[in-house]
Amino acid sequence: MSQIQLIEEIRAASRLMVRELGFMNATLATTNYSPSAVHSLLEIENNGALTAAQLVQILGLEKSSVSRMLTRLLAAGELQEVQARHDARVKLLKLTDKGAETVKKINEYGSMRVIKALENLDATQQKTVAHGLSAYARALENCRDVDMPSSSETIEIITGYMPGMIGRIAEMHGTYYAKHHNFGHFFEGKVASGLAEFAGRLDEPCNQIWLAVSHGRIVGSVAIDGQDLGNNEAHLRWFILDDNCRGTGVGRKLLNEAMAFSDAREFAAVQLWTFSGLNAARRLYESFGFKLLKEWQGDQWGMVMTEQQFTRQKNTSGC
Repeated sequence: MSQIQLIEEIRAASRLMVRELGFMNATLATTNYSPSAVHSLLEIENNGALTAAQLVQILGLEKSSVSRMLTRLLAAGELQEVQARHDARVKLLKLTDKGAETVKKINEYGSMRVIKALENLDATQQKTVAHGLSAYARALENCRDVDMPSSSETIEIITGYMPGMIGRIAEMHGTYYAKHHNFGHFFEGKVASGLAEFAGRLDEPCNQIWLAVSHGRIVGSVAIDGQDLGNNEAHLRWFILDDNCRGTGVGRKLLNEAMAFSDAREFAAVQLWTFSGLNAARRLYESFGFKLLKEWQGDQWGMVMTEQQFTRQKNTSGC
C-alpha cells in the first residue's frame, strides 16, 4: 500500500468512526449534552476535580467556549464549584451526585458500544484495534502543537543573554501562571532570582538559554542548566511562551534546540520539574522522550500542589 493510499484509508476510517460514534449529532452518548460537555464530565470524573483552565488545556478548546459549556453544566446541576484546600482563590469543578449518575450512564453506553463492535472481531483483531487506536490517538495528541509557519515565520531563535531578558521571562511566567493557576509574587520572584543567578553562569559551556524573539521582543524561552544538579545531569528550566505564540510550533523549536544541545554535551539525563495539569506542555515533553518519574505533594511554587519530575535519559557520558 502506498503512502497516499494509507493516508486515505485512515482518513476514511476516521470519518466513519466520527459518524458511527455520534459526533455528528448535537448531543452524545444518550445525553442531552454536546460532545465537549460529555468529555468534560468524563475528564472531571477521571481526575476527581479540575479547574476550568485545566479543562481548556485538556480539551484544546477556546477558553470562552469552555466557560459557556461549564456554565450550562453548573446550571443543570451536573457540576459544582468548590474551593481548593491549598488556596481559597482556586475554584475546582467536581461532579455532583447527579453528575456522577450521568457519567455512570455515559460509561455504560460507551462500554456497550465497544462490546458490540468487538463481537464482530476475533481475539487477534480485537488486540490489533486496541493497540492501533491507542498508538494513533497518542500520535494525534502529540501533533496538537505542530508547526504553523505562517504564524511563526517572523520569530527568530537566539542564544545567550539579551538585555531585559530576566524581567521579560519573569513577566511571562508571572502573567501566565497568575491567570491560569493563581500563582502570586512568590513564584514570579523565584523565577526572577533564579534566572538572575543563572545568567551569571552563561559563560560556562554546559549552560545555555534560547530566546524566541519577534520584532525585538522576547516571546519565548528555555534554558539548560548543566551545573546545578551534578552527576552529569542537565536541568531544563524556564520554558515559557507568550500567549500569542502558543500553538505556533515555537515551543517545539525551542525544545529542539535545547535537546540538540543536551545531546551534543552528552548529558546522562535531562531533568525537569513541573506540576500536574499542564497537559499541553506534558505532551510536548513526552514527544521529546521525557517520562514522568515522580509525583508528590509540594509547595515550591508558593502553594501546595501535585509536583512532578520528568526525566529524559541519554545513554552516553561526558560533559
